[in-house]
Amino acid sequence: MSLKVGIVGAAGYAGAELIRLVLGHPEFELVAITSNADAGQPLSAVYPSFAGVSDLVFTTHDAPELKSCDAVFLAVPHTAAMAQVPALLASGVSCFDLSADYRLNDASVFETWYAAEHTSPELLKTRAFGLPELFCRDLETAASDHADGKPVLVACAGCYPTATSLAAAPAVRAGWVAENGPVIVDAISGVTGAGKSCNARTHFCSADENLEAYGVGKHRHTPEIEQILDLTDRVVFTPHLAPLKRGLLSTVTMPLAPQALDALALEDVVDHYKKFYAGRSFVRVLDAGQQPKTASVSAPTPPRSALRSTSVRACWWRRALSTICARVLRARRSSAPTSFLALTSDEACPQWRARCSTFDC
Repeated sequence: MSLKVGIVGAAGYAGAELIRLVLGHPEFELVAITSNADAGQPLSAVYPSFAGVSDLVFTTHDAPELKSCDAVFLAVPHTAAMAQVPALLASGVSCFDLSADYRLNDASVFETWYAAEHTSPELLKTRAFGLPELFCRDLETAASDHADGKPVLVACAGCYPTATSLAAAPAVRAGWVAENGPVIVDAISGVTGAGKSCNARTHFCSADENLEAYGVGKHRHTPEIEQILDLTDRVVFTPHLAPLKRGLLSTVTMPLAPQALDALALEDVVDHYKKFYAGRSFVRVLDAGQQPKTASVSAPTPPRSALRSTSVRACWWRRALSTICARVLRARRSSAPTSFLALTSDEACPQWRARCSTFDC
């Protein structure tokens, strides 16, 4: 029996990719797509690539058919999701939120960084965190609840936090990182990460042939990274905007603890990362000396026989479909984007760097 799926905010970049994945999934039936801006327009009129594939028409976000779905994905800006999630859960609909509304454990932290009131803080205690490689128990609990007939809420990790945390977590959890000192994150994202709406920074004339930092010292993904890695007040995060259609590269520099500095060789680190992500289908840990690059993941995923090592996917919105639904809704995995992790030593300072790039294919 197929699962009825709805997508709120389906006309955006994330929403359009969700449409493509859901339509191609053998166990999903896409029954509702919403977009307040494009309500009344056929899907094929907004995205001609779906012509002949689907005759769905965009409705508004308050479409009643959403409450008859088995699961709803919310690909909308922050605060928009929390306006709908409580009512959907009350109707028995499982929700997969791609926004920031339910990622942070503490509602007061959300309100500080997002300058908005959190209207359903009680859900933060029961939601699962959608980063399967690091929070698999959350999803196992959600899967169990779903099997018992309960609707579940999954808060999908953000783009920068996903890339950064996948790069740093194996070292942090191994106890290699010093107890004091800043953890430096330099990350680069394509302009599509800002969403479909254009502004002065993402306009072609501004973004073309340009690379610039933004949100320096105040980017909203900072507390999420600190929460995932349990590094409160230690992350110095500087995001950069690049003229890329897709893609995100995060370089994390961490101070090593004395015992790790004395004992670790680069080969030990690479081996640990490969073991940490063993069995994770969408993360590939590159061999020593190799570096991730956007071109490596802008094409379709290569055949399994061509892969050098294990892997994990890290695009926040595809994670919602491929990994979270696979666990919670018993779905089969479809093709998905990939995270590449590369580790290098730095002879100029007693540190090593973990690089993680995450891209949409």
